[in-house]
Order: sequence, then structure tokens, then C-alpha cells
Amino acid sequence: MFINTYKKAGVNIDIGNEFVKRLKKKFPKIGGFGGLYPIGGTNYNLVASTDGVGTKLKLAFLLNKHDTIGIDLVAMNVNDLICMGAKPLFFLDYFACNKLDLAQAEQIIKGIAEGCKLAGLQLIGGETAEMPDFYKDREYDLAGFAVGIIEKNKEINGGRIKNGDVLLGLPSSGPHANGYSLIRRVFSDINLKKYSKDLLAPTKIYVKKILAAIEKFNSNHQNIIVGVANITGGSFYDKIERILPQNTKVIIKKGSWEVPEIFNIIQREGNIPEEDIYRTLNMGIGMVLIVHHDSVLQVKTFLKDAKEIGHVENGEKGVELV
Repeated sequence: MFINTYKKAGVNIDIGNEFVKRLKKKFPKIGGFGGLYPIGGTNYNLVASTDGVGTKLKLAFLLNKHDTIGIDLVAMNVNDLICMGAKPLFFLDYFACNKLDLAQAEQIIKGIAEGCKLAGLQLIGGETAEMPDFYKDREYDLAGFAVGIIEKNKEINGGRIKNGDVLLGLPSSGPHANGYSLIRRVFSDINLKKYSKDLLAPTKIYVKKILAAIEKFNSNHQNIIVGVANITGGSFYDKIERILPQNTKVIIKKGSWEVPEIFNIIQREGNIPEEDIYRTLNMGIGMVLIVHHDSVLQVKTFLKDAKEIGHVENGEKGVELV
């Protein structure tokens, strides 16, 4: 029986990780969920992030539906900023196309504006490029750039994660904007249309919820929320490992949350190995918080829809799903 993997779909996460490692040798400050830049003469750092929507755009082209893809663009950026505890300030976009279609472009910008509203930041500029020899007719690409701010020494960087801490997962709205090269390999155009409501659902924006939790539990010299991971490319394995200290591992318990049926359909239809799908798709968990074990109940009560999905142990750095 033929087995599908993200690598067979043309995306090699390991090569991407190796590229980041090589970059970090020359630019040691990169590699986190956002880049820090100190504001001279103040007690604050700027935090910057950039990202795109990826091949989820192909689904928007297929369905000729462009009014929510801008939400994905904003979400993929601001959800990274809040992993460091930063408050998003402003956003810029880059929109490149074959030939500018005003009706289509207005729908895209409508989504970007809605995403900025949901995240509480301002769209202050961008760039539109017509490249007729580069893109197919009515196709385009999007990139976004978000900048936030955080008080120095209040960044959430995973450095305080320790044995016994607990992982809380917040539900996603679907696959968000990752793994669509694999999804498109698994599904025919007919099935992409059939499941379009789930597949095109815009990425959930967690800004207000996460920042409210940080304000409540990490103020007054408290440090209850010690790690935040946006479950995007690399999913549970790579994104959570990114914030772990050395000699610290995470155990995630499968079955501790209800996996939405769309993920089961993708795995079943594509005959995708379990490890690969949990490294490619978010499986219904869009954001993970790591909190001190003695405050789990309070944080769960505050966030309401948070699920306890795992814990931290001493051991070789990494993530295990059991």
C-alpha cells in the first residue's frame, strides 16, 4: 500500500531545520518564534516576525474564495509574536500577482484588515507587485510582517521550563496554514471542494486570549506561563522542542483531546504514518502553553477551552507522543 508523507509531497522539514542551524552560526539571534531588537534608551524590546500562507493559497484559487486568506496571513505572524509574550503593534503585507484584479485584491485586503482587527494591531503599509511572467493568471502570493513590543526581561523563551510542568493545548480551527502540500497530495480537487469548509477555515488568532492569560499569570513577579508554542510547520515535534531547555523532554498523550474528523480523514485517505502526520498537521491543537504544575487548574479555568495534553520530564531534549 502506498504511504504518503510530507517529504513525498515535496516538503522536507529536516532540510529546513538544517538551513536554520547554518544560519544561526552566522546570525545567532535568529531561530525563535520572533526576533528581538532593543529600543535604545527604553526598557522595551521590539519583536518581529514574518511568514506567508503557503500552498493553502492553491485552495483559495481552486474555490475562487479570497476573503479569509488574509486572516491566515495575519495569524501566521501574530501567533508567533505572542509565543514570546509580545503585544503586536503593526503589520505590513506583500502581495505579488500576475496581473492586479481589483475585485480579488479587495477581498484579500478585506481579510487582512479583519485579521488585524482580531489581533488588535494596525495595517500601516505594504507592497503590491505585478509579475506577469512569474505567476499564473489570477494566482498570487502573500507574505506578512508583524512587529510587537515587550518589556525587557519579560520575554517568554522557555528558559524556566522544568520537570513537572504541564502542557495545555488550545483548539485550532482546522489545519490553519500548514501541511497543505500534503493535503493537496492526498485529496483530489473534488474532495478539496467537498471538505473546503474545514480546509479553508481561517487560522485562529490567539492574541487577545494569550495576552490576557500572560497579564493575569505572569505579572507581579509571577512566572506561571513559562512556554508558548505556535503549532505550525514541524507541528508538535519541532515547534515544542524549539522552546525546551537542554536535558528537558515533553511527553504528549494522544487521546487527551478530541482530534477533529478532518484530520482523521486526511490520515486515512492518505495512509499517512502517525509520526508524520503529527509532525505535519496540528491535529486540532493550534497553540500550546507550558505552565507550572501547581497553577494548572487556575490557567485551565481562565482559558476555559484549554486541554491538558502532556507534561515535562528530565531527559534528552525532545518530544514524545505516547
